[in-house]
Amino acid sequence: MKTTGPGATPAEFMRALHSLRAARLRPEVQLEEVPAPGRIAPYSVALTAEVRLPRDDEGLAAGRFVVLHDPAGQEAWDGTFRVVTLVRGTLEPEVAADGLLAEVAWTWLEDALDGAGVVAHAAGGTVTRVLSQSFGALADRPDEVEVEIRASWTPPDGDLGPHLSAWATLLCTTAGLPPMPDGVTVLSRRH
Repeated sequence: MKTTGPGATPAEFMRALHSLRAARLRPEVQLEEVPAPGRIAPYSVALTAEVRLPRDDEGLAAGRFVVLHDPAGQEAWDGTFRVVTLVRGTLEPEVAADGLLAEVAWTWLEDALDGAGVVAHAAGGTVTRVLSQSFGALADRPDEVEVEIRASWTPPDGDLGPHLSAWATLLCTTAGLPPMPDGVTVLSRRH
């Protein structure tokens, strides 16, 4: 993983990168490194992912996972690391009518964090719902509902693999994939 940052990379940030590499994700989650923001923190790394079923051209959900690191800490973070995430997915049109959609989507995040055993200090975010209806020449298109979950939190340390796993679980939940059954272990992909 490439990082942005001045000079030599701190050992704490390198350990965090190694923990991200060691994270076990479902095979439907296709992860890719992308350029990280360079002005928010001295060190950062960014990943994008898409949830795809085998032999399916269209992704079911997509998102971005950014790790920010400031060895001096930042007061707003309440720590030296900050995880900033985005998840976007298309839902069934019937779901749009549910007035509790935003609350339910936020519980998907909380459940994913809890399920991975993640401690998330100073967590916050937004859930946005967009309903698209087509008219005129496009009237034959079905209604489309998109949900976007933006969240950030401060990990207690640089062990970020469980945080990435929790985010990947949120991606899969947003994509409508059922949870992995108990006792099933996802094997790491070969690089």
